[in-house]
Amino acid sequence: MFEIIILLLSGIGAGIVTGLVGASAVVVAAPLLIIFLDYPAYVAIGIALSIDVFASFFATIVYYKHGNLKIRQSLLLLIPALIAVVVASYFSKSIPSANLGFITGFGTILGGILITKKKNDLPEVDDIKFFKKYRTLSIILIGLLIGTIAGVFGAGGGIMILLALTLVLNYSTHKAIGTSVFLMIFIALFGGISHYVNMPFSLSALFIGGAGGILGALGASKIANITKEKNLKIIVGVVVVTLGALLMLKNIPFL
Repeated sequence: MFEIIILLLSGIGAGIVTGLVGASAVVVAAPLLIIFLDYPAYVAIGIALSIDVFASFFATIVYYKHGNLKIRQSLLLLIPALIAVVVASYFSKSIPSANLGFITGFGTILGGILITKKKNDLPEVDDIKFFKKYRTLSIILIGLLIGTIAGVFGAGGGIMILLALTLVLNYSTHKAIGTSVFLMIFIALFGGISHYVNMPFSLSALFIGGAGGILGALGASKIANITKEKNLKIIVGVVVVTLGALLMLKNIPFL
């Protein structure tokens, strides 16, 4: 019963983060599964990525209904990201669980910090000569980076997409979040399948977490589409950073 409750809470929390700010569901689900259920880090990331498919799909529907989906330009990010996530998922299985959990916690903290940042707090891409001269190549390279991060750590892929869409493609915040969750459907799907093939996990656990993810994503995305994100981003960022810190403490390699 305890496991079912944690799985549901993991899914709901993951769905809320996805629906509110377009972040990968993994930043919430993976730490909870590792901390409270002692799942191996690789398995937890695989389940969390799979939950992300459910959460992102239903969040995308809500953003689409509000006109906050802009796909065409962002496809250039998606293709290299899909290739990278499969390759990275395969190689990450050889990383010791404690080390992977520690690194995932660190990535979760960074993701939580980035969630709270305003666009004006981040560097202007147009000031970087390489991006101005090789914009298409830059987008492809960012896609590869996003896929690698999602495949190895699970966490961070959605945030990287969000930053790429706002900084490189100049999407508005709402359209960036909507498009980010759309792209994460496919990145999380490829990552989840790759993790399952490399190290099978419980499908019943996935469906319980996925049900929670749907509930969280539907509620949060509806709220996000009718309110400003400023306060919501701060709350979510604090929660994500806290989970990342707990995950790092639980998996300190030298203890």
